[in-house]
Amino acid sequence: MGIVQTCSKHEIKSKFISSKEEGLYIEVPFIVPAGTEQIKVKMEVVQEGVASSIIDLGVKDQNRVRGWSGGARTEFFIHQAKATPGYLHGELEAGEWAVILGAYKVAAKGCTVNLTIEYTLEELRWLKGDLHTHSVHSDGTFTLREKASICEEVGLDFLGLTDHNAASQNEAYPRDVDTLFIPGMELTTNKGHLNLFGVNDPLQDFRVNTMDELHIVLKEARENGAYISLNHPNCRNTGWRWEWDFDYDWVEVWNGPWREDNQDALDWWQDQLVSGKRLVAVGGSDAHRPHPSVIHGMPTTWVYSKSLTSAEILKSIDQGHVVLSYSPKGPFLSLTCGISMTGDICEETNKAVMLNVKDVQYTDVVKVISNQGNEQEVMVEEGQDTLDLSWAVANRSFYRVEVWRYFPEVKSRLLAALSNPIYFSN
Repeated sequence: MGIVQTCSKHEIKSKFISSKEEGLYIEVPFIVPAGTEQIKVKMEVVQEGVASSIIDLGVKDQNRVRGWSGGARTEFFIHQAKATPGYLHGELEAGEWAVILGAYKVAAKGCTVNLTIEYTLEELRWLKGDLHTHSVHSDGTFTLREKASICEEVGLDFLGLTDHNAASQNEAYPRDVDTLFIPGMELTTNKGHLNLFGVNDPLQDFRVNTMDELHIVLKEARENGAYISLNHPNCRNTGWRWEWDFDYDWVEVWNGPWREDNQDALDWWQDQLVSGKRLVAVGGSDAHRPHPSVIHGMPTTWVYSKSLTSAEILKSIDQGHVVLSYSPKGPFLSLTCGISMTGDICEETNKAVMLNVKDVQYTDVVKVISNQGNEQEVMVEEGQDTLDLSWAVANRSFYRVEVWRYFPEVKSRLLAALSNPIYFSN
């Protein structure tokens, strides 16, 4: 279950348009395959003589026109979650669609229109993102387009919009960029913070002063469809000081640069796992503004998802199919047992647990951890950039893995990667 690129295919269609068709809207049918995540259309107009023809461009699905750019564009894309301006993102229903060619002006000798239609199909692969960031919609300084540019530069696929007690960012983010924005809100109280994911407007009123009010607010968010993440619970300044009996899904064990607060959260999470809880660990940079060490994608949350959409990414996180690394460049951990992977409950306890670690460096320390504690430590040897290990299940309830690296910039060995557990039904 390694890093998989999306599968794509394309076809080329040609249509001759005569001068008699000037003024008409001409449809060129094409078939959208089942499981399509994105379609992209490029148009080339080949002139047949000295005089030029002007052909407009658009598209329709089975039910309606999905977009129109007239003569302003020669290409467009429609993704399940984003689209070229002038086009509607959303479900790409399998079946017959049609490119619409507007024969605005056609020369006497006509013209030939060549269409390249590319389909990107859904396929399980590891996507990289940052689940905790801020913008000008609360106390950050980044615009949403600036954040998209940063993500493209560092190699992130998705970004959580978690402005403090605000939802306006979820209406304002651009939908014509490569970055997928996941709608969210950081519910910010005086006794702790929670991220609410997957809903444009999760709350009517964020104000919480009592535990009863917290329960009411979280019930509203849950009914609206939100996933709930407990943020930086052991932070010295903004850690969790409410009671611990409340509704949440995940815990942010890694917030920004690795530090003692994060280590405390990691230790707490380990205790929860040992006690029998199956609690998903996530991370986020908490980036607000340009800063030398608080940067987008540090840490990076890797999610094994079949599509670059909020719904699928959040569902996969909830399944525990999550690995964390200190940067988008890794290290990356693959932990499997039989057909099961990180986050799964493995029934095949007769199979070996398999670990593959990519992008390791000399002197990195790989730790294998179970409900019994630290089971194994292996130091990466000189010349290695990958590490493979295997071991028996040995009646454990879970295994997870950490990679620790010496960073000369801070003269310390810090966490470089972390897997969620693979569980066993012993």
